[in-house]
Amino acid sequence: MRKNFMLPMALVAMMHMPHAAEEEHGFDAVLQTPFHGISNSVRTATMQFSAPDVGPQKLRWQLELLPRHDDTVVRTWRGNQTLAGGKAAVTLRWRANVATGVYRLRLRASLDGGSETEQSWPVAVDTAAAPTVSRRASAAPPPYDIYLGNLHSQTNHSDGGGALDHCSGAQEPQSGAFGPSDAYTYAGQHGLDFLMTSEHNHMYDGSDGTNQQADANAARALFQDGLRQAASWRDAHRSFLALYGQEWGVINHGGHLNILNADALLGWERNAQGDLLADQETPKNDYNALYTLMRERGWFGQFNHPQHDQFAINGRPLAWTGDGDASMLLCEVMNSSAFSSKTDESETRHSNFEAGCNSLLEAGYHLAFSSNQDNHCANWGAAYSNRTAVLLPRNTPLTPASLLEALQARRVYATMDKHAQLIFTANGRMMGERMQNRGRLTLQARYVSHGGRSVAAVSIFHGVPGRNGQVAALGSQLKRTLTPLPGEHFYYARVTQDDGKMLWSAPIWVTQLSP
Repeated sequence: MRKNFMLPMALVAMMHMPHAAEEEHGFDAVLQTPFHGISNSVRTATMQFSAPDVGPQKLRWQLELLPRHDDTVVRTWRGNQTLAGGKAAVTLRWRANVATGVYRLRLRASLDGGSETEQSWPVAVDTAAAPTVSRRASAAPPPYDIYLGNLHSQTNHSDGGGALDHCSGAQEPQSGAFGPSDAYTYAGQHGLDFLMTSEHNHMYDGSDGTNQQADANAARALFQDGLRQAASWRDAHRSFLALYGQEWGVINHGGHLNILNADALLGWERNAQGDLLADQETPKNDYNALYTLMRERGWFGQFNHPQHDQFAINGRPLAWTGDGDASMLLCEVMNSSAFSSKTDESETRHSNFEAGCNSLLEAGYHLAFSSNQDNHCANWGAAYSNRTAVLLPRNTPLTPASLLEALQARRVYATMDKHAQLIFTANGRMMGERMQNRGRLTLQARYVSHGGRSVAAVSIFHGVPGRNGQVAALGSQLKRTLTPLPGEHFYYARVTQDDGKMLWSAPIWVTQLSP
């Protein structure tokens, strides 16, 4: 490992977030780095840190330059400082005197010796050789249509719906200007095919904590009103799919997940009279019990912005259970800023959760990647160009049932570019499938851009479900043929465009039989 001395940096104190945002988003680190620099000789990376403002905290960060295919560290920069006021930013200038190609910058940061937050983004040095791909023909096989949407957002039923002229963070619960119907209107007008408003389950009392004076009937009625708004919208607008769900859990010693199709409000809080402020009691941070309930009720979920210390069972983070595996369908691999007020898809603050998703896949979960915006301001789907893409059989109407069927089949890919498509197959079998194989296995990624982009880098990744190890890259071509060792495997493809935007296919799970 070659270490570099610290380069000049600027530390910028930033404003304090609203209380609700602090409670629900905890410590966060965002890495911003241009894919192409103004000059290949000097590049920049900006690291933004935010946390609850509870006084001075010791911040440690480490930035590494790595090849895109492995963890061989090319360069390392480190910093230690005091985080005061809840936010800070560090800008680092570095010289790209390395061989031509696509690399990645990986940021790891922690507060007061706590668990690390990890971010990773690609950077290009000169021009990387690009695989030859079509930009015109559809990447989707003939039997499928592709729909694009956002499965994670908030309105004024919880801490979202902030008016754009003064929205810079989460709203105090139920104080936002706009509700679910406003969100569906906006998203439909801005080109989305579907939107889920996923409200924080513990904010139906109008509080980020517990409102001892809350009316339990009112909290339950508000959730049912959200379901009715989505159903009414679907009835009146057949070309757009309105969905209403809940984001369960807290960040502190927990983790957020979306329950996509529950017809009941889940919670753990009670008012001063002892009334449950929900329809169904679910113990706080008890993911084992939650997964069991979800499986019993036929409810399905998505891991939201997963970190390595979250979703613990019996003290083990990212723990696998059979009920959880049966119920959890998606993992958010990338989000744009939850507090963006941009309306022209120009948001530059993005978060990457591929490391957390890979750990869940290695734990044994069968998850497709999703990409959402977690909008808290009234710009649903317009902050950035990222989308969750879902494949439905050709000419199938987009309904809650058909969408859920596609999610259960994991016919999904995540994209930072709504004009690009990525389909991944194994011996012709569609991504998301579980298959048995004997002999050779041909993995193929099919990428198409309808926006004039091309491929800068391709990675096909391999992992072993239940191993709890490291996912590794197999190669850098759109097509790879191999003979796996007998046993269980999963594979997925990631494409990096010439503008730095990435797409992730759903995995394919392969049981390789002995010859």
